[in-house]
Amino acid sequence: MSERIPKIVVVGGGAGGLELVTKLGKKLGKKGKAEITLVDSTSTHIWKPLLHEVAAGTLDSHEDEIEYLSQANCSGFRFRMGKMDGLDRKNKQISLAPTINKEGLEIIPRRHFDYDYLVIAVGSVSHDFGIKGVKDHCLFLDTTKQAETFQNKLLQAYLRAHTQGRPLDEGQLNIAIVGAGATGVELCAQLYEVSHLLTAYGLDEVKPTDVKITLIEAADRILPGLPENISAAAHEELSKLGVEVLSGERVVEVTPDSIKTESGKVVPAPIKVWAAGIKAPEFLKDIAGLETNWMNQLVVRQTLQTTLDDDIYAIGDCCACKWQGHDENVPPRAQAAHQMASLVYKSIRMRMAGKEAPEYHYHDYGSLVSLGRYGTVGNLMGNLSRGSMMIEGLMARMMYLSLYKMHQVALFGPFRVLMLSLSHLFRRSVHPKIKLH
Repeated sequence: MSERIPKIVVVGGGAGGLELVTKLGKKLGKKGKAEITLVDSTSTHIWKPLLHEVAAGTLDSHEDEIEYLSQANCSGFRFRMGKMDGLDRKNKQISLAPTINKEGLEIIPRRHFDYDYLVIAVGSVSHDFGIKGVKDHCLFLDTTKQAETFQNKLLQAYLRAHTQGRPLDEGQLNIAIVGAGATGVELCAQLYEVSHLLTAYGLDEVKPTDVKITLIEAADRILPGLPENISAAAHEELSKLGVEVLSGERVVEVTPDSIKTESGKVVPAPIKVWAAGIKAPEFLKDIAGLETNWMNQLVVRQTLQTTLDDDIYAIGDCCACKWQGHDENVPPRAQAAHQMASLVYKSIRMRMAGKEAPEYHYHDYGSLVSLGRYGTVGNLMGNLSRGSMMIEGLMARMMYLSLYKMHQVALFGPFRVLMLSLSHLFRRSVHPKIKLH
């Protein structure tokens, strides 16, 4: 009688989750050494740091998305679509909620999956902090669908303004972005580029100067999580683009046509984006008695195993892992998710061989913020620069682009990424620079 192979279930197909199942599938799944399953509530993957480009329309998500079923077929794992909503630790089983279509019909029933090792990698969602009006009147950029919703609303606003046959109303195309982290800053630069591209493509009744972009941040400077010199450089670039930056302004209410701050400022804007904070999805809060924090993140030990269950791991934005040598947790960045995925892959293989789980040590290689074709700023840290070194311009831009290529290499290998890159160059020569529908 053959020995039962272990079942490894990864919930969440973001940067870390998809890289992990791809590696596990190729090394264990294809060889019949383990049964690897990826669970996600959607059918496709796109690298989350690209969502601001999808929102602006400068990236067509349908050209860069990855079909989970296709990746599973190539990499030796299986994909099951569904949203996790329950965990039975005693019987080592997760449950997925039924999938309902737009007409309200159940197309996939409730299901249960057994596991020997469970990895939760469900990422994060926007945190509105209970502020009045945010949920009802702001757009979010947590998913591809939300980014596409923003892009459609933006394009419709332009088309309406272009064809209305009269001068624009005061503030008709105002856009306000709350939260000056990387997403908010990068979106500002992309929207400035869009205002010029749409004019060039024929929507010339709207001038770029008709679009006013306002960035609102509660901290005393933009990019508060990065060094001050990076923040100052990004602020200077945004000012050159005409973006109004309001720092030290805490939002207290959002209405259908404006944003109100604690100091009494009222920012009129029919289009509003909330990018001011993150938290783990609500279903994780105290799930199955596991330890979570105020952001719903699963608290993990240095091995990335949850504090109360050795067979459950958490990686990426949904986990709270102490950053060794610091008074804070590992920051929610793509590089952290990538490193965590590599550690858990190694950990599971070691435990299958009867060895102890290794510890995770986060290596901060710096941060880069893209301002589209107008510039890139950032800093290099660690062994790359023997400390911290600020970089700008072409070098920073090339390193920013390389981050996505590293993610692609982890999924497809170097040769396929080279072919994809060449294909992308050819597409750019015949396709418009912005999505126009």
